[in-house]
Amino acid sequence: MPGYYPPWGFYYKVEFLLGSGRPPTDDARFQTVSGLSVEYDYESFKEGGENRFEHKLPVRTKYADMVLKRGMLVNSSVIKWFLAAFRDREFSPADLNVILMNETGDPLRVWNVAHAIPKKWLVSDFNANESSVVVETMELTYRYFSLQ
Repeated sequence: MPGYYPPWGFYYKVEFLLGSGRPPTDDARFQTVSGLSVEYDYESFKEGGENRFEHKLPVRTKYADMVLKRGMLVNSSVIKWFLAAFRDREFSPADLNVILMNETGDPLRVWNVAHAIPKKWLVSDFNANESSVVVETMELTYRYFSLQ
């Protein structure tokens, strides 16, 4: 009987649940996804007479910003959502799913990211001396994620 092998980290998709609720199909492919992390903020408490240590008490959870990178997509509803925030100051929070899949395309784990809003959009440099793909980087801030 074979042992357990951890899943590969290269077979995934990102589903944005924008206004219509249906995820745009072309906007699901990303080169990298980072920022799925959570940690606690701690507050130090000094106890009188105890000089060997400080008590550290958990206060609240803190989620990192999510960063998505991909080759530039010309007709993208996600970029329209980003530009509405930057150009028109229309901040409409969206939920999204990061889905890690197995070799047959079935979901292994789903991260449900809640209440994401655009934070930064960056397009890679254009250079006539290189033949490289134009990469767009999207940074989002969000409230929390849950696992499915």
